[in-house]
Amino acid sequence: MSTRGRFLTLEGVDGAGKSTHVQWIADELRQAGLTVHVTREPGGTELGEKLRNLVLHEAMGLDAETLLMFAGRCEHLRQVIEPALARGEWVVCDRFTDATYAYQGGGRELGAERVAVLEAWMRPSLQPDRTWLFDVPLEVARARLADAREPDRFESEGAAFFQRTRDAYHARARLHPDRIRVIDSSRPRETVREHLREEVRELLDARA
Repeated sequence: MSTRGRFLTLEGVDGAGKSTHVQWIADELRQAGLTVHVTREPGGTELGEKLRNLVLHEAMGLDAETLLMFAGRCEHLRQVIEPALARGEWVVCDRFTDATYAYQGGGRELGAERVAVLEAWMRPSLQPDRTWLFDVPLEVARARLADAREPDRFESEGAAFFQRTRDAYHARARLHPDRIRVIDSSRPRETVREHLREEVRELLDARA
């Protein structure tokens, strides 16, 4: 019987630079002999990718947006995350429920309480084993977005939205200090990766 895998997530506001490290973390784990599944939210399944396109590009109300996020997450857990963990694989996921607390709960001002109700209904017992919150000053994130592709619905939001989102992320980090590690991603990429390498070693040592 295989040992259950570990569930690792990366979070941060748009422009924080987290996505540049997803495959790198997966490669570090693979070099240690682990089987790794990389995925993302919204997305991760055929249905999830369709919902991702709707959420990122179609106008809709806040309730519909939040419910679609959790609908995709339910399928993501059922089809991908939970089976991979049960097989002993390590799952590296670009965003998970913390993002809904931050973006819908904070940025769009839905509030953490309503997000918590949906989380409890979905899979209250499943939390990431480790979450890295990539954090940069708001002006840095905004400058990085200015050089990006055509912005989606979230990337097009104003500074106040991103400040609320960042504040909500930090609230989550204070609430879950053992799980969520804040990474200063305003530093050079190699410096950030050296920090992450230490984090990965810690997880591998704990497994051993």
